[in-house]
Amino acid sequence: MERATAARTAQKQAPAHPEHPEHTARPAHSEEAEPIALELLVHGVGGTTPAEMLGDPRTVRVLGDGTAAVHRRADDVDAESRPADYRDHPVPEAYVWSNLTSGNGSRALWLLLLPFMVVNLAHWMRPTARRAKRAVRTYGLLVRLVALTLTVLLIAAACEIAIDLTAWQCAGTRACVDDHSWLGFLAPESAGGGGWWSQPGRRLALAALLPAALTGLLWYLSHRTWSAYESQQPLPHQPDPEETSRNALGKPGFWYGRRLVARLRAAHTAAGLLTVAAAVGTSAARYDRRPGGPALLDVLGWALDSALVVAGAVVVWVVCRRGRSENRLDRRLDRTLVRRLPLAALALLVLAVLYAGWSRPGWTSTGRLPGNTTFGGITLVQGALVLALAVAAGHIHRTSPDARTAIRGLGGPAVAMLACALGGVMSGGGSQRVADWLDGSGSPGAGGSIDGPPALLTWQASVIPPLLVVVAALCGWLAVRTAQRLRRELAQVPRDYPDERPDTARTRRIASTRAGAALTDRVPQIVGVASAATLLLGAAALVGAWATGKVPGEAAQSAPAFIEGTAETAQALGSWLIGLGFILFVTWGRRAYRDPSARRTIGILWDVGTFWPRAAHPFAPPCYAERAVPDLTWRMHTWTRATGGRLVLSGHSQGSVLAAAAAWQLLPSVRKRVALLTYGSPLERLYGRWFPAHFGPAALSSLHREVDCWRNLHRPTDPIGGPVRLHGDCGPQVDREPLKDPLAYGRTEAHPLPAPILGHGDYQADPAFAEERGRLLARLRPAVPGPRPEGGAVPAAAGTSAASGTDAAPGTDAAPGADAAPGASEAARTPDATESPEGPAGRPSTAG
Repeated sequence: MERATAARTAQKQAPAHPEHPEHTARPAHSEEAEPIALELLVHGVGGTTPAEMLGDPRTVRVLGDGTAAVHRRADDVDAESRPADYRDHPVPEAYVWSNLTSGNGSRALWLLLLPFMVVNLAHWMRPTARRAKRAVRTYGLLVRLVALTLTVLLIAAACEIAIDLTAWQCAGTRACVDDHSWLGFLAPESAGGGGWWSQPGRRLALAALLPAALTGLLWYLSHRTWSAYESQQPLPHQPDPEETSRNALGKPGFWYGRRLVARLRAAHTAAGLLTVAAAVGTSAARYDRRPGGPALLDVLGWALDSALVVAGAVVVWVVCRRGRSENRLDRRLDRTLVRRLPLAALALLVLAVLYAGWSRPGWTSTGRLPGNTTFGGITLVQGALVLALAVAAGHIHRTSPDARTAIRGLGGPAVAMLACALGGVMSGGGSQRVADWLDGSGSPGAGGSIDGPPALLTWQASVIPPLLVVVAALCGWLAVRTAQRLRRELAQVPRDYPDERPDTARTRRIASTRAGAALTDRVPQIVGVASAATLLLGAAALVGAWATGKVPGEAAQSAPAFIEGTAETAQALGSWLIGLGFILFVTWGRRAYRDPSARRTIGILWDVGTFWPRAAHPFAPPCYAERAVPDLTWRMHTWTRATGGRLVLSGHSQGSVLAAAAAWQLLPSVRKRVALLTYGSPLERLYGRWFPAHFGPAALSSLHREVDCWRNLHRPTDPIGGPVRLHGDCGPQVDREPLKDPLAYGRTEAHPLPAPILGHGDYQADPAFAEERGRLLARLRPAVPGPRPEGGAVPAAAGTSAASGTDAAPGTDAAPGADAAPGASEAARTPDATESPEGPAGRPSTAG
């Protein structure tokens, strides 16, 4: 409240202006008048309100819509027409994008798409490549193939639940039908039915509607979310004489993947429909191949199987054919392929349903449908692809090794393995829970009325308890390392506050916060060990299922009592853990979208996952950055061109990542007039380590060179943000020394009440924030040309040589004189200067 009051009193009161100032009023440029300055604030993960960001309850939306918009204080709406009122402080402006990732509780259902999001992350975790173009293409191809197997796995699990467990096993068993009377119309004569739907083929054809509808829903969600989130046109990149080789995030087509997403959406939709057709058609074809079966149906069965194989090969070819097109803005669309491939797969599904529905009076449903081979094949292919991906990633990493890269360049394969594990757990867990529900008091596969899901799915659920043991061991290791770090911090905290009277409780609280924040740096070891354990346990489950053909409890009946008891316990415990995990999964997801405080803890991983475009899996949750980055880029470009003013791009947490991505997208002539201020930023600590190809040392160093100036603030108590750690002399130029947190150890005259430990939030409360913002504004020279007058003459803006008509070299420290901002000395334009103008009295909050 104090900040809001100070902000209002520091500015001249003026009525709100209904129009957009930069479109209607332009400041007069002269050699005496310095162009206006703008601070564009971008909040972080948790989201916030414009009033909180700007420190004023009276805010106005000046650009954008209800999803993402730019806001200003009501007093600042017409700031461009009053530049003299803003000589000593910038105009604060807030870009609010929280509605792109938050909403009502129904969006928690997007968590069911988590395996797709995780495998999409693996695409972007490629190590930095030098002279390894073929390995880079191979890496992308392998990730897309892993993503395709996840779609097939999900639809196959839906087929297992609807077609095998429900229509084949339960509807064909009297005991199961008696417990579930709603299946009576599907029951054969032996189970008390005998209607038209009682034949197995017709039951399978009817049950195919559920997985087919699921496939259609995935297609619809992908298409709808793309239109709502990712169809924004990026800033057109016109030829520029200053254009040089740039980071991939700055390429014209990086944030516009319409063509690839459409192709992958068509391929994955077709793959899902073909999976359903295979589940229905091959079961009927297998019966028709019996000795003495109808020759016509046997021929039709072989023809259908051949068509499914050919269509499957076409789908794989489409996925393998091409990756992302980033070097140019590709607005074309392969309409023939996008439309005809899903329609062809749908036609094959209809033919498979008609073929399976043909009358076969002698056909009866017994046992399981042959799903062991299907799920075993998917698991085997996924394991082989992940191992090949690890080989490709290791080769790329060796071409440009970096010690800071997570898991020595194997972060992508490790995350891809976890995506496959998530898909397997969700598939096996869903099938297991449905089988338990259908069998009532029985135990599927172990004396119940139905045989239950394929043995492999039960084996996969049974390896969850051993995996939890590994996780528990990791937690113990983390506890030991945290205790060691705590002891070091307990000794360090008193040295950071040498003039304060020691307080054991206060010291311990500060040290505990610092030690807890350091746990973030242990995530690569956790992911690496968990991924390796998952691979080994998954291989053991596959071998056990194929070797015995039985669920773990039955397979261990002849083993010693301890092994038998362990197998039965793992089987039962794994099934219930999956059910409990699913409930917690959805509950936490709903809480994350409804509770802002929960979003600050849970939302960081989700927002990292949905930051990246859908390059590997089209059914992953939508990418909010394909809306946010063009918004920021267009705003900075148009404002600087219209006003010739100075601009500080101020990003907190995930907002700093959006800010960096938007800065890369600017034209070089505009980017060199922008200053970047980041705080609580995960640019290096998270993105630089896990996504080195796009945020590694080379990329961040290029960003430092290309923007006019950049300063980064961080705290040792922040679990998310950290230093940028550029090499050589660039490091001190960007990273300020770690800020003290709390600002005061005990009670002082300036802090009569105990100062809070801020951690990841409220960086504006530290005086260093206003100090660094003032230095950046002093460092920026107002060298952007003003708008061209009607007569065609180009006026000389401040900081431009009127005699030569050319700008001073951007990013250089010229001697004070005609090219310097009025009143700005050489020291003032240097980020490390000790004297600089202070920021406005009101410090807006972008805590998120």
